Amino acid sequence: MDDTFWLMLGWAGIYFPLALGAIGSILGCSAAGQAACGAMLDVETGYGRLVGLSALPSSQTIYGIVVMLSLNREVSVTSAPGLFAIGLLCGSALFFSAWYQGKCCASAIHATKNKPEIFGLSAAPAAIVEGFAVFAFIFALIIAGGLPAAAAVAGAG
Repeated sequence: MDDTFWLMLGWAGIYFPLALGAIGSILGCSAAGQAACGAMLDVETGYGRLVGLSALPSSQTIYGIVVMLSLNREVSVTSAPGLFAIGLLCGSALFFSAWYQGKCCASAIHATKNKPEIFGLSAAPAAIVEGFAVFAFIFALIIAGGLPAAAAVAGAG
């Protein structure tokens, strides 16, 4: 394959964590936000915590920004496959964790609407899902540190 293809994959890999994390956050916040809007019709107080819970899946976009910035470097044929793999896999983990975290938040909002005293306990599944996003985030940063720098590779050749 020609070098342009690998370079394109490398550049896409740099942006994947942000793009996929943001798409997951959109889906997650949308699901939880819709649940919050519906719940506000049925409760007289506690609107702030419902809205706050619906924003929880937005953190994956922040993680995606940080990973993107850590991957941002000159792309070479040597570094492109690593950039692509880290970006796509981390981005996919952020995407799915944000999406499913939104579903957990929506369920917590529905439960809280009927039984406000279980708010904290009902949010626990969303926090567990957040933990998996943090794992993907941290390990992407660690692995990104081991990628070859384009300038070092060019100088070695």
